[in-house]
Parts: sequence; structure tokens; C-alpha cells
Amino acid sequence: MTPRTATATGTAATGVRTRRVGALLLAAGAIALTGCGTRTAGAGDAAEPPAPSVTPSVDYAALEAAAVARHDALFPAIAARCADVAAGGASPGATAGELPADPEARKYAENHAYKQQAQLTPGARCRGDAHAARIKAAVAGGSGGKGAPHTVDEVRAVLTGLGYGFDAGGVYGSGAVNVSFVLSVPESGPCVTGRLDPPLTVEAHGMYVEGGCLEPRGGH
Repeated sequence: MTPRTATATGTAATGVRTRRVGALLLAAGAIALTGCGTRTAGAGDAAEPPAPSVTPSVDYAALEAAAVARHDALFPAIAARCADVAAGGASPGATAGELPADPEARKYAENHAYKQQAQLTPGARCRGDAHAARIKAAVAGGSGGKGAPHTVDEVRAVLTGLGYGFDAGGVYGSGAVNVSFVLSVPESGPCVTGRLDPPLTVEAHGMYVEGGCLEPRGGH
């Protein structure tokens, strides 16, 4: 073989190898491109965070309005009396004034803060005062020509007949001595408290900040 023939043969072989390497590289690139985007997450891959949960908001104004509507269905006369007054129940705030400057007076006020009552909106105040007047007329003996009740059982019977329950209060006393009662106006509130011992008193008020219509006992 002459030197010229050998050179031509080597050049041809080199060209074949170059084409084979190029074909392999193209095939590898095609495989890589085909697999892109179809890779399944393995155990070591980070999982996608779950979608945040959404807690539904509570429409307290709608709940309050519904309670007032139920009250008005039970007591249409009082509903008519308070129809022009802004609707609403007891607000969450308490009737708290400024503490006195005197240290002893300030301490006394702080120790009796448990007696604070929730404020009443105009609508709740109107309903409460109307119920208080209705109850006072009944226990004073001015309802239906009946005589005034005196004992615990008689007062309970009168209040029950007027449509009041005692889920948030009751009637207290011993026989006809020191008779008093505490109740929550059905559905919408507020509280009504009364004492039969002279002078007869019946008044409406907000719930105590510690809860309920009955005045808490004991300080802090």
C-alpha cells in the first residue's frame, strides 16, 4: 500500500467514527428531551404544600338579627313598642369608668370589677325596659285583676305564664321572705332582675362580664 492510499483509508475511517459519535450524541439528547417533564417524583423529592384551608366567617350581625326576630314573634306588643329603636343585643363592652386616683378606692374598684355589666344597645335597652315594666305590673298584682304573688312558687308561676323561662336564672327566697328573681329575656336578652321586698324593684341590665344574669359572688 502506498502512503497516499494509507492516508485516504485513515481519513475515511476517522469520518465514519465521527459520524457514529455524532449520531450517539443526537440520540442521547433526544432521550433526555423526551424524558423532560415526565419524571415522577421520588421519595426524596419535596411534596407540594397542601392548599390552605379557609375558615368561614361568622356573621354575628345576622345571628343577632335572627334572635331579635324570634323574640319579636314571641312578644309582638314589645316588638311594636321598640320597632323604631335601633335593633341589637348587648354589646361586648362593659360599663367601666375611670379608676379613682385614691389608692384605697382604686383597690376597691378593682376588687369589685366582677360586678361590671355589659352595655346595652338602644334596641336591647328598649326591649329590656319594656319587659321589666310588663313583669313589674304582673308581680304587683295589676295583670288580669289577680292579686300580687308573694311566695317563690307564686312568682315562678306568674313569670312562666308570661312566657319567661329560667335557663339563665330563677326565683329565689324562702316562702314569702326575700323573694327575688333573675331571668334572661327569651331569644334576644337582656337580663331582668326583680325583688319583691318593699320597695318592689324590677330592672333590665346587661349580662355580667363574667357571664350570666345572676350577680357573681365574691371578689378577686
